Amino acid sequence: MDPKKRKLLLFVSCALVSVFFSAGALSDILRHGRPADYYIHIPLIPIISAYVLFQRRKLLFWEERGAHPVGVLVLCAGLALLAVDKARHPALIEHVELTVSGAILFLAGSFVALFGRRSFVRARFPFLFLVFMIPLPAAWMERIVAVLVTGATWATQLLFWVFNVPFVREGAVFRLPGFDLQVARECSGIRSSLALLITSVLAGQIFLRARWKKMTLAVAVLPITVLKNAVRIVTLYLLSYFIDIRIIEGGFLHRSGGFVFFGLGLVMLAFALWALKSPRDAWAGLFGVREYGVPKALDKRPSVSDNVAGKESGGFK
Repeated sequence: MDPKKRKLLLFVSCALVSVFFSAGALSDILRHGRPADYYIHIPLIPIISAYVLFQRRKLLFWEERGAHPVGVLVLCAGLALLAVDKARHPALIEHVELTVSGAILFLAGSFVALFGRRSFVRARFPFLFLVFMIPLPAAWMERIVAVLVTGATWATQLLFWVFNVPFVREGAVFRLPGFDLQVARECSGIRSSLALLITSVLAGQIFLRARWKKMTLAVAVLPITVLKNAVRIVTLYLLSYFIDIRIIEGGFLHRSGGFVFFGLGLVMLAFALWALKSPRDAWAGLFGVREYGVPKALDKRPSVSDNVAGKESGGFK
């Protein structure tokens, strides 16, 4: 068998082993993890990473003269985390953190061991993207939700001022004409926040070149989410007050209208991307020539040095 195909087959086998290591823990957290909103995005992450690797396969899985020994060390580190998980029998979240982290390190280490360090540098994005599968501790997620609720409360107050709606604010409660309104934990939009963050990371990778632009786009998700949540709260109040109180008491827009305002968040994220993007970024991202480049072994174009040597020997006319 061709050495390149043999390495590719070994990597696919390692990927299947990684799936075997992590599938049980991920199934547990999807079935028993609470709140479920914190983990609903996890199944999409490996699919997206696998798709990116598949799309870049001709540039990533190319023969390199020597596998990097660091890959074996990273692979062993992943196995060590899996062994620690088996020995400790930790609680659900820590169990998933150890198992998924170990599986990711095992997969990344196998890639470096088989294809070398330079190939991994070009392929680093789909491996780093897998980090989204690792759940944060519940206490951290609660703090994030608290920040989103606080931000939405202040943004809602600002919008009430803009629309000249009289109110008295007591913490997260607004005393308004007609009825009182509380910015509750459910108003944090944590699901849409995670979806927007993942979308911003992908869009930044595809369309932006500079790292600071990618980071700026990801950070922009916080104010976008806060503003989106505030727009939803104020819209529900105005519709309930002027049209029908049942809208906020359990109407469709209150219970299941999140996707409508998620669309608003996507529009704002697209505007932020447009503001950061240059034409060169767009073309480079669409044609995939920016991040990974073309390996010398696959690049058949004559170099400047080749042209000079050819002219000196009379080989080019």
